[in-house]
Amino acid sequence: MHCVVPEAEEILDKEYPVLDHGFVRLVDYLGSDQRIVQSARVSYGEGTKTYRQDKGLINYLLRNDHTSPFEQVVFTFHVKMPIFVARQWTRHRTARMNEISGRYSVMKDEVYIPSSDCIALQSEDNKQGRANEPVSKEIADEVTAIMKEDSERAFSNYHKLLDMGIAREISRIDLPLSLYTEFYWEIDLHNLFHFLKLRLDVHAQYEIREYGRVMLEIVRKVCPIATEAFENHKLNGRSFSGREVEVIKAMLDGKECPLEKREKEIFLEKLR
Repeated sequence: MHCVVPEAEEILDKEYPVLDHGFVRLVDYLGSDQRIVQSARVSYGEGTKTYRQDKGLINYLLRNDHTSPFEQVVFTFHVKMPIFVARQWTRHRTARMNEISGRYSVMKDEVYIPSSDCIALQSEDNKQGRANEPVSKEIADEVTAIMKEDSERAFSNYHKLLDMGIAREISRIDLPLSLYTEFYWEIDLHNLFHFLKLRLDVHAQYEIREYGRVMLEIVRKVCPIATEAFENHKLNGRSFSGREVEVIKAMLDGKECPLEKREKEIFLEKLR
């Protein structure tokens, strides 16, 4: 049965702005919560039942990592983002994509300039991320001015090369990593949930988290039950190692089960 979700139909082709020039747009979808339960029950010839039963089944499937029914639901997005975000994005190789090419197209003079509250020093305890506190306004203004000056110079030279007749594939070489790119991205719900779990994590870079946040709300329009289950069991849930399970059992029995310092830090962070 073809699944049509009225809430999803209302947002098709709607641009949801992200960062200063980016967006996420739902181009198409295939399936819904109904498709998940239909796929799961096909082995014994039953389809959707009551809302409560369907919700219970979807939660059961997600909680116990029965992933194939979620692969029956497919999304196609049109996204626009800075190239450095796109390079993180394409690490997820379980999707199909088609990106704009600077060999065929003259690239737009659009780059990402972070807002003042997103400019921070290198974190002292996170080798790959920024500190939680932004820098002062004076430093932020200086950083912004440097970035704008560099991008303006890069685009000026880019157009100068094009005007000289230099090939587009060569002229684009000096364009900055902050340049915006666009692509169509098709992915099934199981792998999309995996993407969102990683990219909505607090340790993920702020810019890609902003795209993940918008995409999660779009997915909620198509599959509200599955999205709620994902948030409960995966996004906001925590898994424990065998050693940590032993500690929990000991705690319930009123006993102590010591952990090594780093193990204890990780365990307590999960509990918090």
